[in-house]
Parts: sequence; C-alpha cells; structure tokens
Amino acid sequence: MAFDVIMQYPGKFSDALLADQLHKISVSFLVPTMRREFGGCAGNIAYNLKLLGGEPQIMATIGHDGGDYLQRLDQQGISRKSIRTIDSIYTAQCFITTDADNNQINAFHPGAMTYSHENKVAEAGPVKLAIVAPDGRDGMLQHSEDCVAQGIPLIFDPGQGMPMFNGDELKHFIELATYIAMNDYEAEMLASRTGLSLPQIAERVSALVVTRGELGAEIYTGGDKIDIPCVKAERILDPTGCGDAFRAGMLYGLSNGMDWATTGRLSSLLGSIKIAHQGPQNHAPSRAEIDEQFHRVFGYRL
Repeated sequence: MAFDVIMQYPGKFSDALLADQLHKISVSFLVPTMRREFGGCAGNIAYNLKLLGGEPQIMATIGHDGGDYLQRLDQQGISRKSIRTIDSIYTAQCFITTDADNNQINAFHPGAMTYSHENKVAEAGPVKLAIVAPDGRDGMLQHSEDCVAQGIPLIFDPGQGMPMFNGDELKHFIELATYIAMNDYEAEMLASRTGLSLPQIAERVSALVVTRGELGAEIYTGGDKIDIPCVKAERILDPTGCGDAFRAGMLYGLSNGMDWATTGRLSSLLGSIKIAHQGPQNHAPSRAEIDEQFHRVFGYRL
C-alpha cells in the first residue's frame, strides 16, 4: 500500500534527454499539476476487485501516516485484518511523472513496505487465490513460499520489484508460481535475468500473461497462445494503476471459474476503464455497468 504523488509533464521526456549524455544526466521537468492519491499495488488491485464484487483481503504494511487509507478501506468494505501498521516509519510513497506520450519516470520510497515480511500468510484465514505483487523483498519471498506451503494458488507479479532479485531468485519464484503476470518490458527483463525464453517460462507455470499496452495482451497456457485485444478507452488520461486493474480482472476470473479468453478480456476492459480516469482508484463503475460494457465490446455476457 502506498500514496502516489502524481505529476504531469506536458512535454516529452525524449526531448529533454540526450542519448549520448545519459552517463551524466542532470535534468528537471516542470510539472504544472500534482496530486496525491491512494495507491500501491495491493490497494489498487483490491479496489478494482471490489468493483467486480470480489472479496479482496489486503496483506500489507502501512506507516504512521496511513490512517486515512484505513478509513477509506472501511468505507469501501475492504478487509484490513491483514494490514499491519509500523508506527516508526512513513507509508510507502511513489512519485510518478507522466509525459505527453504516457511514458513514466518514477521514484519510490519503500517506507513501511520494508516490513512486509512481518505479515504471515498462515494468519490470513481461508484464501482461495493469492497474488504476490511488488512489495518488500523479504515479504515477496516469504509470502510466495508461504502460499505454496498453505496450498494456495499463486500469481507472481514481479513488476517494478524485479530489480531486487537475481536470476536464481527469479527462477525460484517461477518454480513457486501457479501463474505469472507481467508487462512486455518486465517479461524481457525476466527472460534476460533467468536465461529462460518466454516459452520456457510458460512451460513451468499454468499460465504466463504478458500485457502489451495498446497491443492488448498475450496469455500462454497449455502450449497455446491466446491473444487478448486491447479495449479502446473512452479517453487516454492516466495509465497509473492500469496494470493493477488488469490483475484484479485476472483474480476475479480465475477465482470464479472463467476461461482464459474471458478472464483476459475482463482484465483488458478494467484497464481501459481505469486509464480514462486520473489516479489509480477514482473510477467507479457499477458491476452492472461493467457487465454491459463487456457485452457491448465483446458480444457476449460474463
């Protein structure tokens, strides 16, 4: 769980960066707009899963400044029984700058996230399906191993946490995972760090999901590849949290017995709904509206 400080740069990062001078970079971007949002992978995924009618349970750590976030969860009816408050430190903070082409430059302070390993999966109660998304390094390792020990199917979503792990550690995550979800850049990084090709990674899990932005997504499962189309958004406003919205669709589809084609399409739709709104948790369609939009776009009902 984190607070996102989101800034918009009206130009293009590429216009301010000199490719042959990156070894001594010193650049400043004027950001006329700035806002502070509730965010973090756990909070964002839970928010979207609740929109679908799921029952998310967040396992995360917050700091002494996290009271407003806890109140928000209470208002939304999202369980916080597995959220631990670390009184000596700030909640994690992500500083996000987005340019006119929707490229992003982020700076992240982990704060209370560093203590995520103090939460234990065995204390969470009955869990049908889990996702280990970017979190504290020790917490990601421990929670993945705990899920396997508890017999809980696991989605491994390394995201921006991937640089914390070496190749052998990432291979260990692959061995533990039931499913893996990444964007295309992260997929190439995982392949590079482990020495495994995407087909080789896909062979080791029940499904490998790779999102490709405006190109949609690819799901590798059972020796096949399922192409998931991108849903045209009402408007392209803010990509922050789109990946988390997509993963909420995965969690809902898998936990409700949907096939991969439908699960992927629902996930793609949620990402499209999210990108049309500022911030990761400010879109608020009803479940009926989501169902109707799914039917309109894909021609069949959930």
